[in-house]
Amino acid sequence: MVIRKFSRAQATSYGFLFLLTIFCLLPFLWVFLASVDPNARQFLQLPQGLTETHFVKIFTTENGGRWFFNSLVVVGCATAVVVVVGGLGGYALSRTNAWWKRPFLYAIILVRVLPPTALIVPLYKVMLTANNVMRGFVQSIVPADWVRPTMQIVGFVDGYLGLILVMAALQLPLALWIIKTFFDLVPKDYEEAAIMDGANVFQRIRRILVPLALPGLGAAALLTFIAAWGDFLMPLTFISSAELQLLPIGLFRAFLRVNDVDYGFLCALALLYTLPAIIAFSYSRRFLVQTFAGGVKG
Repeated sequence: MVIRKFSRAQATSYGFLFLLTIFCLLPFLWVFLASVDPNARQFLQLPQGLTETHFVKIFTTENGGRWFFNSLVVVGCATAVVVVVGGLGGYALSRTNAWWKRPFLYAIILVRVLPPTALIVPLYKVMLTANNVMRGFVQSIVPADWVRPTMQIVGFVDGYLGLILVMAALQLPLALWIIKTFFDLVPKDYEEAAIMDGANVFQRIRRILVPLALPGLGAAALLTFIAAWGDFLMPLTFISSAELQLLPIGLFRAFLRVNDVDYGFLCALALLYTLPAIIAFSYSRRFLVQTFAGGVKG
């Protein structure tokens, strides 16, 4: 048996990393323990017993099922929009040699540089104007009783459509860069051979380009889903109806109950809130690894 000896500097480094790891894991440990503790408190403690009451309360007493549904619809649709638009745009940017391509790429990345708080006021004004136009259109073709339910779907403010477009627009620049880079790695000879075989543009995209650029598409989808799932400012700004609330808003308002904060319920909701992002990462992590290990450097 070989015993590895560490120098004093190495032992100090590993000890510091160990303590830092413990420090970072303590909040997650508190969330897990408090979620199953019938007498959860503000501070870390071992539970005297185990209970599932906090998780049941999310879907019975509170409107947790609706929060999950709204979040999955908005974030899932925003991710789909980013993948489709980013895929088509990334392919177009990869195959064009126009003079404006590089300035355009640097211009759109400014959306990621500017803080969302600096854009929220003009963005809300634009979306409010578009919402008024949409409301007038809906009122002209839909009975009065169906105006509000319809606007909750197609409205730009306090509606699914507006929040989906805003989230997709914020994540699209990075996705365009990632997907374009992967399309750059696909040789044009493959497309030329497919053209010789009589394949049209959609067949070339579906059978050649998408399979070869799948790591870039998967990485863009993963980053978009995680960023949109954790977004708090946009749902808070553009959603006001209780039936359209997303999980971040539900979690925030549960914490705002200052007089009687149910830490068990709060931690159970936080634990469930992290699960979709963890599941998405576990299924798509290989795409993310390929992106940063080999794709982007090309």
